Amino acid sequence: MNKKKNYKLGLQAFTIRDALKKDLIGSLKTVKSLGYADLELYGFNPENTNYYGHEAAEFRNILSDLGLSSSSCHYGFSDYMETSRDELNRYVDACISGATTLDNSYITWPWMAPEQRTEATFKKLPELLNHIGERITKAGLGFAYHNHDFEFLTYDGKTGYERIIDETDPSLVKLQLDLYWAVHSSQKSPKELIAMAPERFVMWHIKDMDKVTRDYSELGNGSIDYVALLPQLDTSALKYYYLEQGGNYATNSMQSIADSAVHFKENLQQYL
Repeated sequence: MNKKKNYKLGLQAFTIRDALKKDLIGSLKTVKSLGYADLELYGFNPENTNYYGHEAAEFRNILSDLGLSSSSCHYGFSDYMETSRDELNRYVDACISGATTLDNSYITWPWMAPEQRTEATFKKLPELLNHIGERITKAGLGFAYHNHDFEFLTYDGKTGYERIIDETDPSLVKLQLDLYWAVHSSQKSPKELIAMAPERFVMWHIKDMDKVTRDYSELGNGSIDYVALLPQLDTSALKYYYLEQGGNYATNSMQSIADSAVHFKENLQQYL
């Protein structure tokens, strides 16, 4: 990781999903005023290539007019795990079209439903990730996998995360490390996870953990010691990071991103 790189302060837009539904433009203006410059999006509609009810080009212009950019978006690949390869390819191509228009650098796999988190799934997942990654890479974009907790469970003697790292092509499948879930659920520390394939960890999610419930928390209010943690992660090939809080807001989502931004800029940004 280049300590001198001027990273944009990123936000995973899912954090403020309620506010975006109520007032898209007003919420984005507030995001910008808080110092965020880069958004990781979600909610792509493949039927019309829309983001938040706007065509991709229109939404790109909305972001640009506000001084915002989007380096990544979470796309719903898990909905296509059991479909035909042709149907999957059509979805991947729609994602590529939208991401290219938005000037995303990465298309990110974010999730699997509870019923999909099985040994059988993790045995076939690497081939699927390689296939998607090859199609996206040929289009000039990057493809990354985002973890939650279930990847750190052991399936047939190997964690799902180990299988992803060991059995996917490093040139086709990168990794977006959710530091909260790594601390929450992995037997390996974030430093140890990154050491498995440092060149593949191109994005991070940074969020805190409630000291009592282990739920989400505003940065600085929780139990994760990022002052100690971030300097340990300097081998990561980091290109983008996003602050995130999936819920459990102290007051509301917009106040949470304000509080987290202040804490991050005052206490943590110096380490990146």
